[in-house]
Amino acid sequence: MDEKQIREALQTVLHPKLKKSLIDTGMIRNISIDDNAVKLTLALKSDRSPLKEILIHEIEKVVGELPEISSVQIEFTTLNREEIGRLFPKPPLKGIEKVKHFLAVASGKGGVGKTTIAVNVALALVKQGYKVGLLDADVYGPSVPVMLDISEALYQDDNMIMPKEKYGLQIMSLGMTVEQNEAFIWRGPLVSKVIHQLLDQVQWGELDYLVIDLPPGTGDPSITIAQAIPHCSILMITTPQEIALADVRRAIGLFNKLGQPIVGLVENMSYFLCSNCTEPIEIFGHGGGVRLSQETGLPLLGTIPIDLELRQSGDDGVPIMVSATNSLAGLVFQTIAQKISDAMQ
Repeated sequence: MDEKQIREALQTVLHPKLKKSLIDTGMIRNISIDDNAVKLTLALKSDRSPLKEILIHEIEKVVGELPEISSVQIEFTTLNREEIGRLFPKPPLKGIEKVKHFLAVASGKGGVGKTTIAVNVALALVKQGYKVGLLDADVYGPSVPVMLDISEALYQDDNMIMPKEKYGLQIMSLGMTVEQNEAFIWRGPLVSKVIHQLLDQVQWGELDYLVIDLPPGTGDPSITIAQAIPHCSILMITTPQEIALADVRRAIGLFNKLGQPIVGLVENMSYFLCSNCTEPIEIFGHGGGVRLSQETGLPLLGTIPIDLELRQSGDDGVPIMVSATNSLAGLVFQTIAQKISDAMQ
C-alpha cells in the first residue's frame, strides 16, 4: 500500500457543498503511511465546521476499507485566507457587477477636503467622457448631498435602490435617506453591513468609474471596501502640515497591508493666492505632499490651492467643476483626473 493508492481511494470523498474531491481541492494533505497506519491532515474553514464529523467518517470509512490498513489518524488545520477565497469565492455584489473601475478617496485625517476632491474628481472624469458614479461611504457624516444640493427622496425599482443623477453623475449617499440634521449612530458590524448594501443593492448600472468617498481613519469602512472590492484603487488626500501627513502614513500602511493599489497622492490646501500678494501664502506649511511622495514612492498627482470660489461652490451645491470648470482649481482637478484615468486603464 502506498500514498498513490490512498489518494486514489480518497478521490471518492467529496465536499458536500463544493461537490469536488477533498484531494482535488487540497483539503487533504500530508498523507503518510507508517507500519500500515495512515496519517493525514484535513484542512477546513474552521475548527468548528459542521462538516468536520461527516468528513472524518467518510475518510475513515474509505481508507479503512483498503487492504492491510490498520488505522487512520486525522489531524486538523484551517485553510488560510487565500485558500478560502479560492475554494469559496463570494458571489459578486449585484449592484456593481457592471462597474469597470473603482476609486476610493481616502485620508487618515478628517477635515482635509476629501469629499470636495471626491466630488470634483468624479465630475472631472465625467468631463473626460466617462460614465461615473459617486458613492458617499462616509457613514458617519455624509456630506455629498449638501455639496451637490440633493434633497429628493430615493426610490426602489425591483428591490434595487436607484441612484440620483446630477451633473452627469450617478449619486448615492446615506445622507439622502434621513433629515439633514439627523445623527448617524453606527457600531462596527452595522458599518460593514450598510456599506455592503450600498454596493450590492444600489443599481449602479454600467459605469467606467465608481468613485467612493471614504470616511477618515483606518476603521471598518476602509476594511470593508478592501474586502468587498479587492481591486479598488485608492487616492490618498493630505494637507501640507505634519499632523495630517502622520495620519495619512497610517492609512497608507493599512491599504498596503490589505493589498490595495494606491494610485497616488493629492495635496489639498497647499497655498493661498491673495489678490494683493506677489507670492503664494503657505498657511498650512510647505512641501508636505512632496515629502510624502518621496518617502512612499507614490506619485503626487496635484496640489490644490485654498480657493474661496472652491469653498463657496461646495456650500452652494454647485461644485467648481460645474460652476468654474476652467478656474485654477478646476484645471487642477482635470489634470488629476487625467493622471488617474491614465494610471487605471
